[in-house]
Amino acid sequence: MINKSSKDLWNYRRAARVKKSQKFLLGGLIIAGLISIIRFGDWWFREEHIGNFGLFIILSMVLWYGMLRLILIWINYLGLRRPEKIPAPEGLSVAIFTTSSPGEPLSMFEKTLEACAKISYPHTTYLLDDTQDPAFRKVAEKHGAVWLELVGIPGAKAGKINAALAKTEEEFILVLDPDHIPFSNFLDEVLGFFSDPKVGYVQVSQGYYNQYRSFTAAAAAEQTYTFYGPTQMGMSGYNCAVAIGANCTFRRKALESAGGHGTGLAEDLVTAIRIHAQGWKSVYHPAIVARGLVPEDFGSFCKQQLKWARGVHEVLFDEVPKLWTKLSFWQKLSYLTIGTYYLEGFTTLIYLTIPFLFFWTGLLPAQMYFMEFLKFGFPIALISLAIYLQVQQWLCHPSHERGLHWRGMVMKFACWPVFLLGFILSILDKKIPYIPTAKQAVITKISPFAKPLLIQIFLFLITLGWIIYQRIYILSEVQILSSTEITYGMLFFAFIPFLMAILSLYAVWESGRLTITSPWEDVKIESISAKDPSNPTQ
Repeated sequence: MINKSSKDLWNYRRAARVKKSQKFLLGGLIIAGLISIIRFGDWWFREEHIGNFGLFIILSMVLWYGMLRLILIWINYLGLRRPEKIPAPEGLSVAIFTTSSPGEPLSMFEKTLEACAKISYPHTTYLLDDTQDPAFRKVAEKHGAVWLELVGIPGAKAGKINAALAKTEEEFILVLDPDHIPFSNFLDEVLGFFSDPKVGYVQVSQGYYNQYRSFTAAAAAEQTYTFYGPTQMGMSGYNCAVAIGANCTFRRKALESAGGHGTGLAEDLVTAIRIHAQGWKSVYHPAIVARGLVPEDFGSFCKQQLKWARGVHEVLFDEVPKLWTKLSFWQKLSYLTIGTYYLEGFTTLIYLTIPFLFFWTGLLPAQMYFMEFLKFGFPIALISLAIYLQVQQWLCHPSHERGLHWRGMVMKFACWPVFLLGFILSILDKKIPYIPTAKQAVITKISPFAKPLLIQIFLFLITLGWIIYQRIYILSEVQILSSTEITYGMLFFAFIPFLMAILSLYAVWESGRLTITSPWEDVKIESISAKDPSNPTQ
């Protein structure tokens, strides 16, 4: 279990202003990064570097797919903006929708609905319930919420939202996941942006409060910090900020113009692209005004990632082509970038395969000195790290979220088979059910998602043994000397994913030893502070 931080999570947080001097420095780093990539490309595409031509083409496509994504991320940072808060006008009609499903813990709704009742701006909270458990109605009524029984509605969460839209009249709707506990100032933070009649939705940051429960939980949270800070802030600057499944406030007219809330595994992304296609603007307000849960165990995390991978590819293959002509240039670029994110499962498989192909068949995609590769590739890595650290000044809670986020990188690697499976299911048009992410740890002996990692580790160890045997008993001294650099270079490329797989197995091992708890029970609603720490006069 991760040691609990002493930082208070239950204070209002907001990303820092974007100053011109900071953007100038960031722009300089990005220019240096682009120069280093051009330099690397000039070196990479030399005729003498081609080994097996077919494999060289495949490797180049995979490598430059990653480079292109890196460039797009940097360009997105150039759009960084933090909108100035606009006071919420009086008299708006506002609804809060939160949904319940069979199997979700009642005590969690007790806490969430209690917090909703304390939101200061006048509103009506609706519990969209299909549990058929009378206790949920009692909890809703206890905290002044309107209970709507919506059993058997197709479309899972999104279906219930659309059914509730037909039964309500409020002009603005906050979609709040039941595992998120809102602060009292939530609506005061977002409603002012709707003073612009072209704004269709306002998304705020997502913060968490159970990331200290496990390695997996910490990794899951780390993967979101940059996205909910500088990444979404940059997207907002290009009018590309996307809606997330929780903490998004919609204008009813925008939802209606898009045909209601989108359905599917990536229902939030479907909703965002359809609203953008109707010409509405989106606003990203980088403020933490609610905290929720991340998956605590390895299996639950992988199931969540599979759902997202399959859902995002649905958007890429179905929504993007259909709405292409209605999107702006930057929106097209943004949704293409998001839609191809989970292709990293396929690209990782290629990277993993190449060293083993060399060691077992002698096939070599590229003929280049390892030290030269480091010479031209290291500046890109160094500048990328500098940019990554530079943009962390716009995290929503820098003192808490800043860092190298190495756990997030480990778990991202661990999910490459999950990403690949999601891509394959999309190509085959195979459906998977919409299952809400587990709100508590699910204890199992070993997750089936760990099996590809075990195979990878076993293959590396077998290959390492074969290399040692060859160099001791089979190869001549001349062969050993002539193959030393390429052998050690390939071993280096094989060892990094081997190490990542070993670290991933710690998350698998730990997941079988967690204690099942209800973290929301420790949250004291009265201790939540809506005051801005950066504004002492508030």
